Amino acid sequence: MADEFLDKLPPQELIFNLPPTFETVEEERRHRKERLAAALRLFGKFGFEEGVAGHITARDPELTDHFWVNPFGMSFKHIRVSDLILVNHEGKVVQGRYPVNEAAFAIHSQIHQARPDVVAAAHSHSVHGRAISALGELLEPITQDVCAFYEDHALFDDYTGVVTDLEEGRRIATALGDRKAVILRNHGLLTVGDSVDAAAWWFITMERSCQVQLLAKAAGRVVHISEENAKLTHDQLGNDLVAWINYQPLYDQIVREQPDLFE
Repeated sequence: MADEFLDKLPPQELIFNLPPTFETVEEERRHRKERLAAALRLFGKFGFEEGVAGHITARDPELTDHFWVNPFGMSFKHIRVSDLILVNHEGKVVQGRYPVNEAAFAIHSQIHQARPDVVAAAHSHSVHGRAISALGELLEPITQDVCAFYEDHALFDDYTGVVTDLEEGRRIATALGDRKAVILRNHGLLTVGDSVDAAAWWFITMERSCQVQLLAKAAGRVVHISEENAKLTHDQLGNDLVAWINYQPLYDQIVREQPDLFE
């Protein structure tokens, strides 16, 4: 009976989201700004704020040496699309009503310059990321999820105070290299991606992986995934398209909960 019932149903096209394409640069700019505001709201929801520290940037699709970023001193939890500011290659705010975080420009400008493939970069002082950074450790292949970072993240093994100097930003960009993430010793995490969604997802899952590593190693001896299987899992999970797909449920949640972010 079940087969007969199913046979009578009309064929349906399954819904599966993929990254959108755009007909105009204005459409793409609006999309990136909406995704940026949503990512900042998620960072606020997950408790990644520490005072005025932390920033996510999105390269402008037309003015590619400019980026959109959250304003200095505004809570992640309150940011709307209309609050975002556009910063040029000299660190000047060319669109928007608020100042830029000096550290955001020093770090992100150099990453965007060194990595033309990067659309977005995310950095914040999350709790578990800071804890791992204080140990000066890389993430170990101890879970399936963390293998997305296997041989694909670095350690910036230095600390010289709040990053306000472009040369320090260049050193961080050099440490990052062609990888998706870098642990800034005694500071926190930084991730990049070919979309805001990817960069945000890498940060969120990296922060959780830091938490898992701290818990597991505090509990006892950890069991590592073999090099062969860690590399295989990285190949399966470690690209920006997979990150984009993983991020969509979080994006849908924040949009439904906080639609005012689009204002």
